[in-house]
Amino acid sequence: MLRRSSAAVSLLSLLASAGIVLAGTPAPAQLPSSVDEPRVVRAAEADSVLAISIDGMSVAAVRKLGRKQLPNLHRFMRAGASTTNARTAREMTVTLPNHTGMVTGRRIDAASGGHGVTWNDDRPTPSTVQAAAGHDVASVFTAVDAAGGSTALFAAKTKFSLWQRSWPDAIDRTTIDLDNSALVDELVADLAQDRDFRFLHLALPDTAGHAHGWMSRPYLRAVRQSDALVGRVVKAVNADPVRGAGTTILLTSDHGGRGAAHKNPRVLDNYRIVFMARGAAVDRGVDLYDINPAYRDPGTSRTTYGMRRPPVRNGMVANLALDLLDLPAVEGSELDAEMDLRLTAR
Repeated sequence: MLRRSSAAVSLLSLLASAGIVLAGTPAPAQLPSSVDEPRVVRAAEADSVLAISIDGMSVAAVRKLGRKQLPNLHRFMRAGASTTNARTAREMTVTLPNHTGMVTGRRIDAASGGHGVTWNDDRPTPSTVQAAAGHDVASVFTAVDAAGGSTALFAAKTKFSLWQRSWPDAIDRTTIDLDNSALVDELVADLAQDRDFRFLHLALPDTAGHAHGWMSRPYLRAVRQSDALVGRVVKAVNADPVRGAGTTILLTSDHGGRGAAHKNPRVLDNYRIVFMARGAAVDRGVDLYDINPAYRDPGTSRTTYGMRRPPVRNGMVANLALDLLDLPAVEGSELDAEMDLRLTAR
């Protein structure tokens, strides 16, 4: 069920062209049995989708900390469909390129049809995703907007202002707050608004990884803190039985990391990530590869695009969300463009 919000986004002098809400600034009120079997498009079931990305969260950390230290993530997996062996974009394992893939359903390389975002900072040019690609690039935000729906973005890094500049009419609310806990407070408050798609970016593990190294004590503490934030979000969604029953939450990461960095896309700890879903239209406690024979667990392989049985990738967030909302795939997208990634067994 899609509802259109008419609210505008506050403009601040620091990022006036981005149209974002920064920390401490209140947001305005927001009015098969065989792999050879043909792929089947799954019926949509969600009224609303919330996508969460935990920046820099490695699979190694999730496995090391386990159920006792990451109770919310492990409860998330038990309550839904998941894998700890999904993949990032092949070309790069850095924040802004991979996140832009999540909302466009595209690879990175513009010459091969990708979105073209290859930088990872707040540079003023290229000013939009479209400028980077050299042509129009649609997103999950524009797809929901075209159907009369409402979207929102909550991010913990200022570089995400790129999205507001790229799709200014399609993102009804953008909040950027470097305080991850305050950012979650903003999202929880926004749950009272009728929205069809929200994107939440949490940055704690990536920040700690760069400062102290992946798998260091401060890094593992940041992963635990992120787990607690996810728990707050899930609790808030489920606080309203109707909202909880109609919401699907997707959770993934842009990259992992090893040692002091994560930029080498050929390193397993960098390109291996989690991909999870729970809520409406999701079976409980199932492995995504077990219920998706058209997709193949890649083991430790880095993998390429265009494989007959591809791995699950973080770039599938956009079209999976649209499938759940019973909307067409993002125009020009590649990842899960057939909308055949299922969250339920047959």
